[in-house]
Amino acid sequence: MTKENLIAHTDVAITDMADMMAPTATRSMPMKGFDDEFIDIADYIVRITSWIWDNKDPEVCTKYYSDDCPIHTMAGEIHGVENVINGTRNTLTGFPDRTLDAINVVWAGDENEGYHSSHLITSEMTNLGPSEFGPPTGKKVRFHTVADCLCFENKIIEEWLMRDNLAIVNGLGLDAEAIATEQAQKDLDTGDQLSAVHQSEIDRILAEASSAKGSLPDSPENNPEDFVHHVMTSLWQEGNLDLLPDIYDFRAETSLPDNKRLYGRHEMGSYISELRDTFTDGHITVDHIGHIPYMGIGRDIAVRWSFTGIHSKDGPYGPATNMPVRILASTHWRIIKGRIHREWTIFDEVALMRQIITNRLR
Repeated sequence: MTKENLIAHTDVAITDMADMMAPTATRSMPMKGFDDEFIDIADYIVRITSWIWDNKDPEVCTKYYSDDCPIHTMAGEIHGVENVINGTRNTLTGFPDRTLDAINVVWAGDENEGYHSSHLITSEMTNLGPSEFGPPTGKKVRFHTVADCLCFENKIIEEWLMRDNLAIVNGLGLDAEAIATEQAQKDLDTGDQLSAVHQSEIDRILAEASSAKGSLPDSPENNPEDFVHHVMTSLWQEGNLDLLPDIYDFRAETSLPDNKRLYGRHEMGSYISELRDTFTDGHITVDHIGHIPYMGIGRDIAVRWSFTGIHSKDGPYGPATNMPVRILASTHWRIIKGRIHREWTIFDEVALMRQIITNRLR
């Protein structure tokens, strides 16, 4: 059975969350070891996420996360299901009305090696209790998250989490630089283990980054892997903005951290230029690619990628430190007729500021 034959939530009529939580279709893909009620991997991810967050039941994680599951974020590494449960409880204490709406679940893999899902989410929540960002503000925020999960026999066995924390902090009316400075000082006071994690990833990116980009395929829908590698290497790593008309539709819309919205090729090119000018000598690794058909007219692609560059220019992140930084990011693209029509790129800018300030305080 090919992926084109499978039922995905983006390919069926969904009128509200109730439709997602009670699918009427039968199982459409091999899922050895998964509970019989799940019809596909997208259904599995959407429903267990809702049971945890919408039902306010962190203990559900015990069933669906492996005991030693590692979760990778730019703000630090989390290990084990008990820490996942505690983190969920803490978030619900600060934001008890948090909701998570699936924009998409893009996946790859199989039942033998494990399914790899990339869950693009819009969240809304009101800060009614103390949180990692401070005392309650009473303000409501909206932001994007991408959770990449490796799933095997009914368990999430590894996760990469990219959350737009800057949108949360700014939406709460807080000072992002002050919060990042407080976090950086605490890191330094407690042994600075996070910097060792960042350095390990920087070393990996430098070792694995490749300049072998090939050529831009005529049909990204039919050759998504080559499209991803060409775009990430030529556009993001090398800054070849002449390729923008071949990659983006002229009406393309892009969502970025801090709830920024871009329209068209020119604004996208300006954003790429600013990032590359701020962080020079950039290197990128494409860490995972998933793709699924979109409504019979295009293809949705999810890319998890890592970046390192030297913070060598004063700019949006303050005075240059001339030290390397690391970014863990996820990009979702909707490709129609060979061009990107919609993009979501998510990474944690508060954690990026924390890295830079840590370098400055040393």
